[in-house]
Amino acid sequence: MPALSAFEYAVIRVVPRVERGEFVNVGVVLLCRQRRFLAARLRLDAGRVRALAPTLDLEPIAAQLDHIPLVCRGGAAAGPIGELPLYERFRWLTAPRSTVVQPSPVHTGLCDDPPATLERIFTRMVL
Repeated sequence: MPALSAFEYAVIRVVPRVERGEFVNVGVVLLCRQRRFLAARLRLDAGRVRALAPTLDLEPIAAQLDHIPLVCRGGAAAGPIGELPLYERFRWLTAPRSTVVQPSPVHTGLCDDPPATLERIFTRMVL
């Protein structure tokens, strides 16, 4: 049995009207520092978001969400943030903000397979 490694994750949410606090989970970002793993899984369900905000323009939200996997992968394509170490990119992605796209609080756990853990959390929290 492979050794367990600590991981951290946050759920990415679309909050159409920040003042109401209603949200739709649209993704998960997971960091396993010990295994040098940082990845995101995202799915913007237009129907769910439109149930809360029928007139919300989803195009800029989708564009913002598209940047999350770039930051996870790192490198020049992600801009200056992409040059930061793995854990700093995770901290940047999960920093609290008052915008339409927000992370949940960060949660922790143990896993032996970070990609499978990301998929499991994504299925449970988003799908």
